[in-house]
Amino acid sequence: MAEAADFPTVSPSPARRLLRRTGALLAAAPLLASLPLLPAAAPAGAATPATAASSATGTSTVDVAVNSLSPSAPTDGDTVTVSGTVTNKGKQAVTGAHVGLRVGTSYGGRTAVDEAAKNGTGGAADGSEISRKYGKKFAKLAPGITQDFTLSVPVKALRLGADGVYQLSVALMGQTAAQPYQQTLGIQRTFLPWQPSDADTTTKTTAMWPLISDSHLTAETGANEQQTPVFDDNDLAKQIGPGGRLQQMLALGSELDVTWVIDPDLLASVDAMTEPYKVKGPDGKLRPGRNQADAKQWLSDLETAVQGQKVVTLPFADPDLASLAHTGTKVTGSLGHLKDATDAAMLTVQTILHTKPDTSYAWPAEGAVDRDIVKVATSAGADKIIARSDRFPETRGLTYTPSAARPIGGGASAVVADGRLSTAFQGDMTRAENSTLAVQKFLAQSLMLNMQTHKQRSVVMAPQRMPTASQAQTMAKALHALQDGTWSQPQTLSAAAKAKPDPAATTRVPHAYPSSLRKQELPQSAFEQIQATQRDLENFRVVLTDQSRVVTPFGRAMDREMSTSWRAESGTSENFRDGVSSYLSGLTEQVALIDKSEVKLSGRSATIPVSVQNNLWQDVDHLTLRLTSGNGTRLKIGGDTFQEQEVKIASGHSQSVKFTTTAKATGPITVHAQLYTEDGAPYGEPLAFKVDVTEVTPTVMLVIAGGVLLLVLAGYRMYQQRKRAVAAQPDEDAPEGDSVAADDDKGDEPDGDPADTARADVPKQPSDPTADTAPESTAPSGPGERVDR
Repeated sequence: MAEAADFPTVSPSPARRLLRRTGALLAAAPLLASLPLLPAAAPAGAATPATAASSATGTSTVDVAVNSLSPSAPTDGDTVTVSGTVTNKGKQAVTGAHVGLRVGTSYGGRTAVDEAAKNGTGGAADGSEISRKYGKKFAKLAPGITQDFTLSVPVKALRLGADGVYQLSVALMGQTAAQPYQQTLGIQRTFLPWQPSDADTTTKTTAMWPLISDSHLTAETGANEQQTPVFDDNDLAKQIGPGGRLQQMLALGSELDVTWVIDPDLLASVDAMTEPYKVKGPDGKLRPGRNQADAKQWLSDLETAVQGQKVVTLPFADPDLASLAHTGTKVTGSLGHLKDATDAAMLTVQTILHTKPDTSYAWPAEGAVDRDIVKVATSAGADKIIARSDRFPETRGLTYTPSAARPIGGGASAVVADGRLSTAFQGDMTRAENSTLAVQKFLAQSLMLNMQTHKQRSVVMAPQRMPTASQAQTMAKALHALQDGTWSQPQTLSAAAKAKPDPAATTRVPHAYPSSLRKQELPQSAFEQIQATQRDLENFRVVLTDQSRVVTPFGRAMDREMSTSWRAESGTSENFRDGVSSYLSGLTEQVALIDKSEVKLSGRSATIPVSVQNNLWQDVDHLTLRLTSGNGTRLKIGGDTFQEQEVKIASGHSQSVKFTTTAKATGPITVHAQLYTEDGAPYGEPLAFKVDVTEVTPTVMLVIAGGVLLLVLAGYRMYQQRKRAVAAQPDEDAPEGDSVAADDDKGDEPDGDPADTARADVPKQPSDPTADTAPESTAPSGPGERVDR
C-alpha cells in the first residue's frame, strides 16, 4: 500500500545551495588543474584517490545503533528517550557531527512495515529533523571510535498526527575532509506506534509461552534398588539454574498474561533431579549431580506461577507429528506411541504441578500442517491443531488478518497463529540493537493489525519452541508493552480456539508441506529401530514380577526418541536411540543361562543340572527352560527328545534346574538349553554343551558290587566286636541311682543357605546342583522415572 508522507523532506535554502556549489568548485579546482598530468586510464581494479575518498562517504560511513527506545508505545505527555551508539566505520575523521531524531512517514499497512524493516539503514534521511536542541553534538569522530548518545524528546515535539505507526529515524549529520559539507553519514530507522487513547475496537491477543527443552535424561540408571537416573550432560541443570534459559522463561512468564505450553518430559526430567542423580562426563564416567536445590526451586516456582492459569501440555517429549505422519505411519505400531505419550502427559503434569492440563492441542513443528499431520494429531485425541499463517496461507484475498480459529472438518479446528508476530523474535537478540528493533516491529505489526478493520478479532502468537534467554527477554519486553497498550487485550489460548471463526477465512488445509522442513524429519529407519526396541521390551516385560519399573521408563525413553527437538540433529538422535536399545539389551541379558563345561555320564541314566542366573533387582517368573537332545535316539531327556520346566528366580539369585536323561549309546552328544517366555517366544541366547556318555561293562559292575559288599561286612563285624566289649566292661563311674545320657552334639548348625545379595554387579555363578534361597525384598522404588537393573 502507498505510504502517506505526513512530513515531506524540506529542500535546502537557495543560499545553502549556492554555498555547497561554491565549496564543491573550490575543492575540485586543484584536481581539474592537474588533469593533463594524469594517465589516460587507470589499470583495471586500481582505486584512484577519488574512488578511495568516496568509499568512505555516504550513509554507511557511520554505524548508528538504537539500543533502547522508551516508552516503546508512547502516549500523550510522555517523553521519548532513545539511547544508542555511533561508530565511525570510515577511514577519515568525522567533524561537526550531531545526531538527532527524524519523524517520517505513517505506514499504511502490515506489508509496508515489512518493507520498511528491510531498509532500516542507508539511503537519504527521511522526514524532517526534530529541533536540534534535542540532538547531541560530536566535535570529532575518529575512525573506529564508538561513542554513546541519549536523546530525549517530548512527544508533543514529535508532531505526531493521526493514530498509526510512524517511521522514527536516528540520523547522524557531519562532514569529512573529502566532503567538507554537512550530510547524512549514518542512519537507523525503526517504528513508533502511536495510539494515545484506547482504540474503539481492541484485538484479543494470545501469547503462547513454551517451556520445552531437549532430551537430557537417558534410559540408563544406576545399579541399585533406587535406580538412580542418569543424565547425558549437565545442560538442563544450567538452564534451570540462576540466569539459565528456563529459569528466565519461568521468571519472565510469571509476570505476563500468557498461556503456558509445557512439555511433560521437561517436568519429569527436572523432577528426577530433585533426588540423587548421575551425570555423564566427557570421558563417559558418571559423576554425582549437585543441582537438587535448583530443581526443587524451579518446580516450586513453576507450580506457583501456573496456579489459576491455563496450562496446555503437549504429548510427553513433544513428538514430531510431521515425522510420524510422513514416515512413522509406514511402520506398524508407531502411532501407538503418540497415544501413550498423550496419556503420560496428563499424569505427569497432574502429579508434579498439581493442576489439570489441557491435552487437546497439537503443535506441529513451525506450525506447518498438511492433511496427513492433521490425521495423525487427531488420532491421539487432539482436536485443535496450532498452525501458523505463513504455513496456512489465506486463499480468499482477505484485506485483513482474520481470527485464529478455523474449522477444518471432522470435528477438528486449526488455531492459526499470526506469522509476523510469531517470528518477530527469531535471530540473535543478544545485541541490544536487534532486541530494540524487534520489539518496535512487533508492536508496529500488532497496531497495524488492529487498524485493519473495526471487527474484533482473536489472534495468537506462537513463538519458536525453545527461545534463548535473550529472545525470551525480548519477547517479555514486547508483551509487557502490548499488554499495557491501548489497542490489545490478553486472552487465553482456549478462548482464542473457541472464538467465532471468520466465515471469510480459509479453512482448507494445505496439501504441500515445506521441503525445507521435510528434510529435518526423522527417517523411516528411526521408527523401525523404535519398534524393534518396543518388541524387545514386550518380550522382556512378561518375565518380570514388577513390570512398571521397566515398562514406564522405557516407554518414556521411546517417546523421547520421537521428539521434535531432534530436527536437524540426525546424528545425535541416532546415538540416543542406540543408547536406549543397548541398555535394554543389557538388562535382558541379566537373566541368562550360566555356561556349562562338558558333562560326563557314566551309565545309562543320570541327572543333568542347568543353572539360570537373575542379576536384576526384582524376581523373574513366567519363564520355561527347555533342554533338547541333539540326538533323541542316543540320548533322551525326560523320556523324550526334550523336556521343559518352569523357572522362577529371586532377585540376585540363581536356580539350578535338573533334567533326567537316559542314554542308549555311548559317545559325545550335543545338548541345547533355551529359555522361553510363557507365550513361547525365545528369551536370551541359547546354551549348547556336550554330554559324554561312557560305557559301563558288567564285569566292572560285579567288581564294584563285590567291593561294596566287603565294606558292608567289615563294618558289621566291627560293630559286633565293639558291642561285646562294651557289654563286658563294668560301669564304675556312674553314680548310684542315676543314669547319664551322652549327647555328642555340640551345637546346631543354622538352617538354610546364606542369602545372596548380589545384583547386576555380581559375576555369573557356576552351575549349581540346587536352587538358591528365597528372594530378597522386591518392594517398588520411590516415585520418579526409574529403570530396573
